[in-house]
Amino acid sequence: MPKISVRKLTPAIGGVVEGVDLSMPLADEQIAEIRAALLDRKVIFFEDQHIDAVQHRDFAARFGELHTHPLYPGVAEAPEMFVLDNHANNPTDNDAWHTDVTFIETPPLGAILYAKLLPDDGGDTCWANMQAAYEGLSKPLQRFLAELDAVHDFNRGFPQAGRVARQAGKDKASKALEQHPPVIHPVVRTHPETGADGLFVNYGFTDRIKGLRRNESDALLNMLFVHVQKPEFQCRWRWKPNAIAFWDNRITQHYAVNDYLPHRRVMHRATILGDRPYHRSRMPQAAKAAAE
Repeated sequence: MPKISVRKLTPAIGGVVEGVDLSMPLADEQIAEIRAALLDRKVIFFEDQHIDAVQHRDFAARFGELHTHPLYPGVAEAPEMFVLDNHANNPTDNDAWHTDVTFIETPPLGAILYAKLLPDDGGDTCWANMQAAYEGLSKPLQRFLAELDAVHDFNRGFPQAGRVARQAGKDKASKALEQHPPVIHPVVRTHPETGADGLFVNYGFTDRIKGLRRNESDALLNMLFVHVQKPEFQCRWRWKPNAIAFWDNRITQHYAVNDYLPHRRVMHRATILGDRPYHRSRMPQAAKAAAE
């Protein structure tokens, strides 16, 4: 069984994985290699992969339990996954830096996105390394942020009057809002596998920092939202047909570049649930025991 190889995209983040066919059954050793590449490069890419929806779902399920999105339409053959179908009458809502689904207690470990239909030009996706972003801050600010928690709000990312909620329908959107009250996560998250610290606030869902006045919270969050966009932390992926991206949602943010309308872009996504975020200073007992 040949070992995979990984070609780096930038010093900070990103790698292209070669030597694996995701349409074939993968041995545990191959899954372990892919996981190691993910942990090292934060987002990894597979080119020229020909998989159906069930194969896509089953590959994602090798890394954990799957999350079903409360609003986006599902894929018929694999309802755990969902479709992102953007065109002139349905422009993207992902053209802002965000970490996926941080509005739940156990945000995703990662997500696997498959290019089904692409415009002739445009439609790239950018990813940023939140460990690098955290380490790029001054030490006093790092220490200050490590003591803070923030409120993540479903309604910030998916307001009832917003396009995604409207398309889902009033009943579905209202039920989703009721089932997803605001949650609290640390501003700095310790990665449960690597032990690295990274920023864990994002424009898409982080509404405010607990314990600060609203103007203080807004000023600090806005500074961090701008900081994470530095090119030094990023890679930019130019999609090709049948390419796949797999990102570690615990330590990255991403941005879908909205430069291809009125052309159409269709992607399928499987989302893998993770565990409850923590900072090393407030590590839960189970995680502490595992680290020891």
